[in-house]
This record gives sequence, structure tokens and C-alpha cells, in this order.
Amino acid sequence: MSTARILTISLLLGIAGAAEAQTTSSPEPKIVIPGMEMGGATAPVMDNGIFAHALLDQAEARIGGGQNAFRWEGRAWIGTDYNKLWLKSEGFALGKGGVEDGRNELLYDRAITTFLDVQAGVRTDWDSGTGRTWAAFGVQGLAPLFFDYEATGYLSDGGHAAVRLAASYDLLITQRLILQPEIEMNFYSKADPGRMVGSGLSDIDAGLRLRYEISRKFGPYVGIAYAGKFGQTAQMARQAGESAGALQFVFGIRSWF
Repeated sequence: MSTARILTISLLLGIAGAAEAQTTSSPEPKIVIPGMEMGGATAPVMDNGIFAHALLDQAEARIGGGQNAFRWEGRAWIGTDYNKLWLKSEGFALGKGGVEDGRNELLYDRAITTFLDVQAGVRTDWDSGTGRTWAAFGVQGLAPLFFDYEATGYLSDGGHAAVRLAASYDLLITQRLILQPEIEMNFYSKADPGRMVGSGLSDIDAGLRLRYEISRKFGPYVGIAYAGKFGQTAQMARQAGESAGALQFVFGIRSWF
């Protein structure tokens, strides 16, 4: 065999060996998504962070109907995406003095789905009437068509039971001008003269408010509200010289942080 042929064969064998060595030693290419790799392990989903939120939904003056009043309704929570501790409060400070329908709740909240939470805890009625403490259990969430709703049942001593239903909706006229209808109803299993409530449907509070959000965290509003008492509750109100229902003009602020 000639010297030239020997050199050609040797060169080809050397190239083939180098290519095989490079293929064996080089790792497979690896695709890495930023933020999904931590020291060789997959990064955990960040759903256990603790957050907090507070909303003063209504801080308003009500004028007319012979019973001027100031109404507040607010709520705050702290917790994770799935588990939260809620504080809710609402009531009326009457123009003639005293506080009416003062309701305060401390609730544990567990998210069941994206649109449904279950809640359980304690409610205290703290105002100018006879105080009462209740065990509370209910649900709240977002219904189809984006209605916010709450449905809560309560049990107290002496065989007292109650149900509270509430719903509201934000209708965006513009990105800052929002029309909000809302309604709240309260039912009781038996009369409670110390708190001026009767059995059955006790009261309805409904309103239509138009607010302008100067910022996403602050919005003054105006509107109308109807506060009506029914059945035995209406009879108790009339016997005490009070009106059983009134349509009022309202103005106030809504704020959150």
C-alpha cells in the first residue's frame, strides 16, 4: 500500500474518532425557563404569601325621611390566597343619638374555588340595643354576571337564629364613573324585643350609588337609599314612634388600601 493511501486512511480515522468523542462528552441542550429553576429544583408556586386588604365600602350621610343618620360599612382581611381572617363591621349612627344595627364579625375564610369562599366565626351585635353574640357560618363570592354576594346564617342562645343576604354590582359607565346597586336583607327566627326585631323578614336596606373614582383607592359618591322594616319589626318601630321605612338621599366616600 502506498504511503499516500496510508496517510489518507489515518486522517479519516482521526476525524471520525474526534467527532465521536465530542458527541459523547457534550451534554444534551437544556431549556431553562427564567424563574422556574432554583439550584436544580423547580421553584415553588408563590401562593402562600401573606397579604392584607381593607375596604371602607360605605361612609355616608343619609338625609330625609325624618331620620337623618350616618352609616358605615367596612371590611378587612389578612392571609394567603386560600386562608384568610376577615373582620366586618356595619351600622347606623342616628342623628337623634345612639347606634342602631351595629354588626361586627370575625370570620375564618377558606377559598373553595376562584369564585366561592366559605366562612365561619363569630358575630357580635354592639349598639344601643341589647347586645347579642352569634355563631356565624356562610359563603361569599362572585356570581355569574359578576355580582358580589354574601349569604350568612347565625345561631345564638335562646333558640335565636338569623340569616343575612347581601348582593351588589359595579356597573362601569366609564373607567372612573361607576353605578352601584346593592341590597341587604335580614331574617330572624323569633322576635327579640331588646333589639327591636321581629320574626320573619325584619328589614331591607337597598341603595343606588353613583361614584367617581378620583383614584382607584378613593371615590366620593351620591345616591339614594331605602331602609324599610317589615312585619313585627315594623310594628315595634311604630310603637316606639319611629318610621317603618324611608327613602333618603345619601352622599359619602368609598376608600380602600
